[in-house]
Amino acid sequence: MTEPKTVGKGVRKKDALGLLLGRPAFVEDVTRRDCLVVKVLRSPYAHALIRSIRTDLAMKVPGMAAVYTYEDVPRQRFTIAGQTYPEPSPYDRLILDRRLRFVGDAVAILAGESEAAVDKAMKLVKVDYEVLPAVLDPHTALDNPVLVHPEDDWRALCAVGADNRRNLCASDRCGDGDVDAVLADCDVVVDHVWHTKPCQQAMMETFRTYTEIDPYGRLHVVSSTQIVFHVRRILAQALGIPKSKIHVEKPRIGGGFGAKQTAVCEVYPAFVTWKTGRPARIVYTRQECQTAGSPRHEMEVHVRLGASKQGKIRALDVYTLSNTGAYSEHGPTTVGLSGHKSIPLYTGGLEAFRFAYDVVYTNVQAAGAYRGYGATQGIFAVESAVNELADRLGVDPVALREQNMVREGMRMPAYYNEPANACALDRCMARCKDLFGWDEKFPVRDMGNGKVRAAGVAMAMQGSGISGVDVGSATVRLGDDGIYNLVIGAADMGTGCDTILAQMVAECMDCDVDNIAVFGADTDASPYDSGSYASSTTYVTGKAVERACAQLKAQLCALAAEGFGCKAEEVEFTGDAVRRLDGSASVPLADLATRAMCNNTTAVQATCTHSSPISPPPFMVGMAEIELDKETGSVTVLDYKAVVDCGTPVNPNLARVQTEGGIVQGIGMALFEDVHYTPAGRILENSLMQYKIPTRLDMGSLQVEFEASYEPTGPFGAKSIGEIVINTPAPAIAHAVFRATGTWFRDLPITPEKVYTALHAQP
Repeated sequence: MTEPKTVGKGVRKKDALGLLLGRPAFVEDVTRRDCLVVKVLRSPYAHALIRSIRTDLAMKVPGMAAVYTYEDVPRQRFTIAGQTYPEPSPYDRLILDRRLRFVGDAVAILAGESEAAVDKAMKLVKVDYEVLPAVLDPHTALDNPVLVHPEDDWRALCAVGADNRRNLCASDRCGDGDVDAVLADCDVVVDHVWHTKPCQQAMMETFRTYTEIDPYGRLHVVSSTQIVFHVRRILAQALGIPKSKIHVEKPRIGGGFGAKQTAVCEVYPAFVTWKTGRPARIVYTRQECQTAGSPRHEMEVHVRLGASKQGKIRALDVYTLSNTGAYSEHGPTTVGLSGHKSIPLYTGGLEAFRFAYDVVYTNVQAAGAYRGYGATQGIFAVESAVNELADRLGVDPVALREQNMVREGMRMPAYYNEPANACALDRCMARCKDLFGWDEKFPVRDMGNGKVRAAGVAMAMQGSGISGVDVGSATVRLGDDGIYNLVIGAADMGTGCDTILAQMVAECMDCDVDNIAVFGADTDASPYDSGSYASSTTYVTGKAVERACAQLKAQLCALAAEGFGCKAEEVEFTGDAVRRLDGSASVPLADLATRAMCNNTTAVQATCTHSSPISPPPFMVGMAEIELDKETGSVTVLDYKAVVDCGTPVNPNLARVQTEGGIVQGIGMALFEDVHYTPAGRILENSLMQYKIPTRLDMGSLQVEFEASYEPTGPFGAKSIGEIVINTPAPAIAHAVFRATGTWFRDLPITPEKVYTALHAQP
């Protein structure tokens, strides 16, 4: 195998210079300014019916173009979950509904010539509400007499165990072996419940969309989204128009982290434009993002873990109660990862497992997709249970994991019986232990000033796309001057996928990455792609790129051979030309591109589509050192070391940045990011003043390294990197805090108040 020239190298991002120079890139930069301003009037109640609504006074405000209520919208339900059709998430939404299901639910859509006009008009919409009892506690939601979705036209397209008459969004059970019998025979059983909050993605660019009618009478949508093709389908369903009437494109995205896998805001300006024929734009405030966005699912994960005295983990029983909130988006799918991507970590000696879940509707903000997508919650619980097992057995938690972890070549029954074709988890653990100095830092150290230092460990896995579902496509075309155009449907949201896929083209076509011009994502111009989510782009779309390049090379050889008057087998592609094997003739790529323009029937572009029946998991180990102040309860992360197995890192620089960013988000989930609801169902942390996310000062020292494996089904041996990186901080930090305090914290975040209370509650 020849040494790669481009893949595996730290190539600068394709859009780096443009962003540094402040060139137009985002929604407002690339769309017209003279358009209608769209805003949404939102419910002050967690559960209510609109008795009556008056808009006449609002429409008298100068500059107002329209005010729409539930009486004006189509009566067909849809989901805003960005998922492949048929969507697992039940169809439970209307654009506007008479029944309001959470504080922040949409009551009316207002559109005007200016923001001032719309703000003034919003105060003049008169709504008479019938306030109803609300279901705020997920523990009481199932079979509660108060139904979040009592409507008769609610429907589930897939058999996910949903029943709106029970407030049940999804439910399932699976397993292997007799869990109860094995647990009864175990020497040690860890049995606890862990709880995580509905964390916010807090991306820098809030939700926003621009819409207009194009010259052909079609709805043109420019949105900050990860899912252009799914947005097209969602809007078609919501508006009741054909998909062929809708054109969706995305500009540069200012962060998503999964939030923009949900079509949170697109339907509102789309409806205004379709009704008025005028351009429109909506831009969510930070408060709207915090209270009517698409946060992580609140989950309660009950783990029963059984082991022998010798430390062999014999059984795992995981039950997850997930709170999807007022609507179903991503409810049936996130929950599966809480078990299917935590239990398989301990395939090594596992005799039996059981995984069950219920996803319930409640009258709080609807949850959605967030980096880690359910695996984060499940791994926090299972890894914490393993750390507790190590403490009870009096063994090193690293050694315990080395005894039980999944290794290359093993088949993983709890992971859909997939094989671990490429698994460097054992090497990740060994290297992280060495980098971190585990043997020196694991013992608790009293610093003599009221502060204690301690360390914790966790490991994780994720996936590479949704097996048997996700589709990636790419078009590679030879341009007029001999460089290449790469057209994709995947959305670069800061992750660098445009650059990574361009590196793959450069590697395949033996050229410089600067010779690749990337375009996407656009439903009119791009080949179909499921979208940028589920850690699928590098693995799934990357394989499509690899195949398209192979096809294009064959076509270029055929075209050149035709010009040479020989067979295609008698020529070879050399990177900058195609030449005869006997050396008698050669044609540069630029000349070949010119030749293709006249009297030619051989295409100089190739489009390939790829889908994988498996989803190879990346693996990761993280170790955290914290300093805990016993006088205040504050926890400071001093050092974090992480080693990741993502197969072949296509661009180590971008992979490192991805990992560092994910670790910081995980630190935020562990220590800072909190959500409280009032008894009336209102979120208190409705801005970044109240909702605390970590800054650079909260990171401590952070070091990321990679242990390469080679995934035979991936492009150049690559697996994914995007999501796994958020999964280890919470359990590792919780472990370290236990070591420092002697108390297990099973409810995130671990705030100073909780630590202080626990310390002073001890005898």
